[in-house]
Amino acid sequence: MYDVIVIGLGGMGSAAAYHLAARGSRVLGLDRFGPAHSNGSSHGGSRIIRQSYFEDPAYVPLLLRSYELFDKLANDSGRDVLTVTGGVMIGRPDCLTVAGSKLSAETWNLPHEMLDAMEIRRRFPTLTPAADEVALYEQKAGFVRPEATVGAHLDLADKAGAELHYHEPVLDWTSTATGVRVRTAAGEYTAAKLVICPGAWAPRLLADLGIPFVIERQVQYWFNPTGGLAPFQPEVHPIYIWEAADGIQAYGFPASDGPDGGAKVAFFRGGQTCTPETIDRTVHPHEIEAMRRQMLPRIPSLPGEFQRAATCMYTNTADEHFVIATHPAHERVTVACGFSGHGFKFVPVVGEILADLALTGTTAHPIDLFRPERLAEVTP
Repeated sequence: MYDVIVIGLGGMGSAAAYHLAARGSRVLGLDRFGPAHSNGSSHGGSRIIRQSYFEDPAYVPLLLRSYELFDKLANDSGRDVLTVTGGVMIGRPDCLTVAGSKLSAETWNLPHEMLDAMEIRRRFPTLTPAADEVALYEQKAGFVRPEATVGAHLDLADKAGAELHYHEPVLDWTSTATGVRVRTAAGEYTAAKLVICPGAWAPRLLADLGIPFVIERQVQYWFNPTGGLAPFQPEVHPIYIWEAADGIQAYGFPASDGPDGGAKVAFFRGGQTCTPETIDRTVHPHEIEAMRRQMLPRIPSLPGEFQRAATCMYTNTADEHFVIATHPAHERVTVACGFSGHGFKFVPVVGEILADLALTGTTAHPIDLFRPERLAEVTP
C-alpha cells in the first residue's frame, strides 16, 4: 500500500509527485503517456511567466512563491527551466490586459513601468503599437520551459523514491473511510491518499465534481521573422501579451529554440471545443493566415516564413479560475484541474500545495479562489 497515488504526471502531477516524495511519502505516479509528452497541455517549449497578473491580484502571492520554487528546481535539477526577459502587456489603457496587470502591480507594489506607444517603439523596435495603445512593462516577466520543468520534477521525484508508471491509463478510482483504490489497464493499487491532476481528462476522472469543464483546442505557431532572428533574441526581446480593440489577445516569445526554432506566437482562448479523443491535431492554412493577419500590424517582421505549429488543450472552468482543493465528497482525495490556459507558471507552487493538502488537509497558501463549490454556485 502506498501513502499517496498521483494520477497524471504532467505539469501539476509531476510537481506533486516530487514534493510528496521529497517529504518522505511512498508515492506511486501514473500517466497514460510517457514522461513530458505532447498529448496534453504541458508542452510547446515555452510558457509565459509574469507577476503583474491581470486575471486577479489574488494570484500574485502564489506567483512570488512559484518564482522561488522555479529557481530551486533549476538548482536542484541542473535544468534550464526559467528565463527572465522582461514583458509587456499591451493594449488600450482600459483593456483587461493593461488595466488588470496595473491593478495587480499596484495592489502588491510590484516593480513596473507604464509606457506610451512612442516609448514602446523606442525600447522594442520590433513592436508597432497604435497611437492609443500603452503597455505595462514588467522586468521580471519571462518564460518557463514546460518539458524541462516536467522532466526535472519527474527526475527529482524518482531520485526521492517515487515509483512512476508510464503508459498506464487510469480506468477509475474509489475512496473509502480508510483509503483509496485506483484501477488501471494493468491492475489495481491502494493508498492512504489520492491526488488527481487529470488535465483535459478531468471531465471523465472528476465527473462527480459536477463542474462543466470545457476542453478547448489551441494552436502554437513558430515563424522565422523577416530579417532574421537577431532582434528576437531573449537578451533584447520581451515576452508580450497584446490585446486588440476587439478583445482578442495574442501572446508571444523571443526566439528561444535555437537558430531553426523561429519565434513563437499564439492566440489566448477562442479555440475549438474538443475532447482529448477528438482534438484535431492538424493545423490548417486558414489558421496560419489568421495568425499572420493578427500580428502583421503589431509586429510586422514576425510572421515571415512559417516554421511549424503544435496543438495543445485548455481545460476551462466557467470563471477561468483554477480548481485546487480537497474533493468535497472524498476527504482522502485532492484535486487540481481547470487551469484554463494560464496554469503552467504555477506548477511548482501547485505541487507544494497539493503535497500540503494530501498530507495535512490544509495549506498556508491562499487558495480560497479555487474552491470547486464556487462553480456549483454560479452554474445555471
